[in-house]
Amino acid sequence: MTTFDNSPASQFSLESVGRNSSDIWLLLGRIALGSIFIVSGFGKLTHLGGFEASLAMKGVPLPWLAALLGAPVEFFGGLAIVLGMAGRYAALLMLAFTVIATLISHRYWEYSDAAARQAQFTNFSKNVAIIGGFLVLFSQGPGRIALGRFLYLRNPRRAAR
Repeated sequence: MTTFDNSPASQFSLESVGRNSSDIWLLLGRIALGSIFIVSGFGKLTHLGGFEASLAMKGVPLPWLAALLGAPVEFFGGLAIVLGMAGRYAALLMLAFTVIATLISHRYWEYSDAAARQAQFTNFSKNVAIIGGFLVLFSQGPGRIALGRFLYLRNPRRAAR
């Protein structure tokens, strides 16, 4: 038999705070996840030639095409995450982007120098954690504090249904 505790102390438990304010936590998580991609993507968009050169040095085939696709995906995908636009689609897009970027840029197993290997392993591990964040965002959706939800609710065609 389940009993419910309605005492004031139980109403302020971590469980209730997390559950009752989940939209705030999702917004903060989206800002944390997306902001790094906005900043990095903007830098790549404004210095596309340098991004292309770095991809070429890493042996990426058709580096001009990879740069032309990768930079806007990184910037606009990060923006979509922060704003909560097409939340689950954006999460999957950025998850795929992060997997590809990680396999291109953080191949720690190829380094013989211990310090360089450790630095790349750290970056690889951080990206795996970011991928985990995108999986959670895909699972939970962007929450109610999202521009995509606001635009969906304001759509007159939706209201006519």
